[in-house]
Amino acid sequence: MKAMEVNNVKAGPVLVAAAPPQPQPGEGEVLIRVRAAGVTPTELLWSTTTHTKEGSVRTRAVPGHEFSGIVAELGKGVSDFNVGDEVYGMNDWFAEGATAEFCLTQPQNIALKPKSLSYELAATVPISALTAWQGLLDRAKIQSGERVLIHGAAGAVGMFAVQLARLHGAYVIATASPRGTEFLKRLGADEVIDYTTSRFEDQVGKVDVVFDAVGGETLNRSWPVLKPTGRMVTIAADSEGTTDQRVKDAFFIVEPNQKQLSEIAKMLDAGILKAFVSAIVPLAEASAAYSRTVRDKHGYGKVVIAVSA
Repeated sequence: MKAMEVNNVKAGPVLVAAAPPQPQPGEGEVLIRVRAAGVTPTELLWSTTTHTKEGSVRTRAVPGHEFSGIVAELGKGVSDFNVGDEVYGMNDWFAEGATAEFCLTQPQNIALKPKSLSYELAATVPISALTAWQGLLDRAKIQSGERVLIHGAAGAVGMFAVQLARLHGAYVIATASPRGTEFLKRLGADEVIDYTTSRFEDQVGKVDVVFDAVGGETLNRSWPVLKPTGRMVTIAADSEGTTDQRVKDAFFIVEPNQKQLSEIAKMLDAGILKAFVSAIVPLAEASAAYSRTVRDKHGYGKVVIAVSA
């Protein structure tokens, strides 16, 4: 099959074309014919990309762990889906990803694709929407009427966090560059603070929840704006290796969840949740997507790799 693998030679593109064998589903696995894969450029730096689960060096990994596609084959014992089902979802971080014509996943990691979305648009959803859902609803347990501050609100995760917080009755304060102001207000943000000209802590007062997708100084400056009962949630990669217990407690990594994906699909089909794609590139140009050099990006959302027709 056609695939794009991480280039472990220093010179050249970050991904190179490859032709690994088509994977075969084992017991409890589902083979997906990938139609589109969402791009998270920082994935190339993740420990799961550079190392195996046992800790040894991993080379020539296939990135892309969120996708949309068609169920091509079912492993023994799988009864949740049928061959030919249109699905979207994730696969294991240590598995070979979806920047390829086929990938393996497990039934609990996928759900039926939103009917109203194209394959490309659906591929932008799983990681971003699940991260926002799990951060706000499972961890922070936001309540109607609470004040929620969202950093990186115009980003791939932040835009879902804004929508979900608003749908659950929160008062939403977003930080973004001037370019994102109108976009975020259309998504439901009550206030948008331009972080290039203003310090959010001088404007927000006290909040019940901070959802941080930025990290670093922004995260550090956010603790004082929390109410005594306030909750901090961060997904910033620089928090993963911290020794600060507060940050350890606030940090989390998204997990696949079939039930949540199904609920998200219903919301997308109902039009109360919206997804966005900034550019679509063919598989052969996946390296440009991961090195952030796609030229014709527009609007908001993720870059998506169109894998097969």
